[in-house]
Amino acid sequence: MPNSSLSKKQREEILKTLQTRFENNMNRHKGLEWSQVGAKLDANAEKLWSLSEMERTGGEPDVVGHDKKTGEYIFYDCAEESPKGPQESLL
Repeated sequence: MPNSSLSKKQREEILKTLQTRFENNMNRHKGLEWSQVGAKLDANAEKLWSLSEMERTGGEPDVVGHDKKTGEYIFYDCAEESPKGPQESLL
């Protein structure tokens, strides 16, 4: 089974990358705030690892919605071209 945990440095790097992408693409997630998304990611190591893997393989994960019933944030791979096709992750 692959190692599905990130070091503190890796966690900080992926959170910074995701925050920068979030702030640079506000049109994808109107009405959402990074502080809430970031806090949920920081509290969920498994989801953060999944997004890190998406990033590592050439994807550009970004928040595209929020399911108010479940409280989950919806991430899509927003890269213009993805080597593995569109990817989705729920948080």
